[in-house]
Amino acid sequence: MYSERLLEHFRNPRNVGELAPPALSLEVSNPACGDIMRLSVLIEEGQVREARYKVRGCTASIAGGSALTELLIGKTRAEVGRINAAAIEAAVGGLAPESKHAAVLGADAVKSLLRLWSRL
Repeated sequence: MYSERLLEHFRNPRNVGELAPPALSLEVSNPACGDIMRLSVLIEEGQVREARYKVRGCTASIAGGSALTELLIGKTRAEVGRINAAAIEAAVGGLAPESKHAAVLGADAVKSLLRLWSRL
């Protein structure tokens, strides 16, 4: 049902936790399934230096949050703007149709991050 890459992110999640200010912090949710993601990102010199996440949700959402933080670190605002649901899905090795909401949750977090980043 799940790819090996997704299971690896679920079993050994990367970058779990929260960053203190001046990191940007946000929360997004999927009202259909109830999953919630909290994302905090430290931006220095125009790049994401650190990213942390917490997810209350399913296996795919937890793995997707882990993969999202890896996608974010080291990226500029323009590069972050290219991270979408398809990129998150690819980073976990694909998702079954019933789990695609996990990639959408991560993509929603990216959109919120970009809005916050534009205010800096």
